[in-house]
Amino acid sequence: MPGSQGVVALCENPIEVFLDVSKLLITYADNILGNPNEDKYRSIRIGNPTFSTKLLPVKGAVECLFEMGFEEAETHLLFPKSASVDKLRQVRETIAAERDQRIGGTKATSNPQRVTPSPAPPPSSVTSAPPPPPYAASASPAFSAPVPTPAPAALPFTASSVTFLRTLQSNFQHVMVYESPELQQKALSCIPHVLLRSNAKERLIQAKDADPACDLKEEDMLLLDLLQWFKGDFFSWVDSLPCSQCGGKTQPSGSLPPSNDDLRWDAGRVENHYCQTCQLSTRFPRYNHPEKLLETRRGRCGEWANCFTLCCRALGLEARYIWDSTDHVWTEVYSQSQRRWLHCDPCENTCDKPLLYEVGWGKKLSYILAFSKDQVVDVSWRYSCKHSEVLSRRTQVSETWLLRTLNNLNASRQQSLGPERKKQLLERLLVELVEFISPKTPKSGELGGRITGSLAWRAARGETGASKTKADADECVFIPLELEKEKMLFHISYNVAKDCYFRLSNGSETIPGWHRGLWRKENVFRKEEHDWQMVYLTRTEGSSVGKISWKFDCASVGMKIKTVSVRAFSQTYHSGSVCWSLRSAQTTVEFPGDGEIHSAASLSGGTELVVEAELTGGEGDVSWQHAQLFRQSLKETEKVLFEVLIEMEQS
Repeated sequence: MPGSQGVVALCENPIEVFLDVSKLLITYADNILGNPNEDKYRSIRIGNPTFSTKLLPVKGAVECLFEMGFEEAETHLLFPKSASVDKLRQVRETIAAERDQRIGGTKATSNPQRVTPSPAPPPSSVTSAPPPPPYAASASPAFSAPVPTPAPAALPFTASSVTFLRTLQSNFQHVMVYESPELQQKALSCIPHVLLRSNAKERLIQAKDADPACDLKEEDMLLLDLLQWFKGDFFSWVDSLPCSQCGGKTQPSGSLPPSNDDLRWDAGRVENHYCQTCQLSTRFPRYNHPEKLLETRRGRCGEWANCFTLCCRALGLEARYIWDSTDHVWTEVYSQSQRRWLHCDPCENTCDKPLLYEVGWGKKLSYILAFSKDQVVDVSWRYSCKHSEVLSRRTQVSETWLLRTLNNLNASRQQSLGPERKKQLLERLLVELVEFISPKTPKSGELGGRITGSLAWRAARGETGASKTKADADECVFIPLELEKEKMLFHISYNVAKDCYFRLSNGSETIPGWHRGLWRKENVFRKEEHDWQMVYLTRTEGSSVGKISWKFDCASVGMKIKTVSVRAFSQTYHSGSVCWSLRSAQTTVEFPGDGEIHSAASLSGGTELVVEAELTGGEGDVSWQHAQLFRQSLKETEKVLFEVLIEMEQS
């Protein structure tokens, strides 16, 4: 089998290593050939000690599995139903022949083809058609065949570099799908682009009114509106799907074989969400083709970034797909007015908060790569203020190998570009390099943990944020920023459907996540009723009292309160009760949560304000639901039921 580069590489190992690994590879193949209908033999767990210690580090071993037909999934290598058994048998027989040759035994086949060991070829010949790269549970694998661009032959050729090269090539080809005019048009038909552009124009007018020196453009505002729409109205997060029969909760239970239609949309992996009550499986295909995601509109961060990047391109925004080796993906969009790339995470409705992952989520970053239609760039340094720590974790490939490989990939992709475009890309890269080496300090919006996904899912990934004590778990205090101080105005609102605060007096800054604007909370959570399509804040189940409060402090910037206006809406059932109050150091004023605007003259002259709601009462087992804040339809995304406006003056 002359074309088996994996076997060629395997033969170069010391004889004792070759004999051990070849026996293991033959066992994997024989298990499938002897038990073709047993799914358990088609899956190899990457974390299995035998695989991770005896096979993974050995040159050529993983390549042999790929040549047999195995593909990489989130935590396993899988031999899909669609893979060729004949190819599996052919590679198996070649390995067996080489093994017999070395131990002097009988040939494993009647007419084996001898593979003469030779020096390892450059990666270009090894990766002519590799399988998709290893992606984590939330990140959708790239689905297109990679561009066979060679890495430098003079550099060491290891299992790690082969895997890394596959990741680079697959992602680099993956982003070309977004350039399809037909697909962009389909995406555009799903986006309320006329409304978004109108909102962007209005947002820009407000920003320029607030700051006449503002040099942002309509595209910058359009990006913010697109993020908001995508998270609030279009896409939904999936931890586990409701049972397709009873609608109840399901539990993840391994995987199911993909159907022909799944494979058509590049869903080589199908999760099994099992209902214990109905004893029924609900299928969750992990679609990797963005055209299908325009229809399903759900998934985890892989699906979110995949579809969002397409939507950006459909609106004419220059976007690139960001792959993080520590299990996350997102998007960057180029701002013409600011002459820089902006971090955009659609899952979090976050823009230009690059330190969110390292500082806020507590991730231990290593490799972060940006893929666009023209270029692949190592952007790890944009997302870190701890460069030395990041560098110490970059051990998968050498820095020299990575730099030369990226340069080769870019040279190949840019062959057809004109000199002006090449010059533009080079100038942008130089600007980025300056940004990368500039010192960074976290901004307020980069300090919180992840808000998407279940708590268990976020905790398992270590993305709930840096450890905090119970006393300071919330403790957000709104302090006037420079623009708000100049305008002598504090204007904060919260939209429960979008789960986002809007700092309207500061150019419509957004803060995603209800808990991220709180001063204190006790026994309160955000409840989504998917059957009724309603959302609200309420007490945690079984609690008799719930409290929630927001704090505003003017003293630290030399200001004091002139007037206070507040609007809040609460709804009660049976004997449920909500008590709203405004308080300063000197006085407390109660007001009704009737959705009307209420002012409190007695708070004038104070330097701080706390807005608090106390939830009590109710009847029966669901008494906790009988006192609700901000109840509204998930579809009423423009409705705001909580708003605080503070006029200030010099103290």
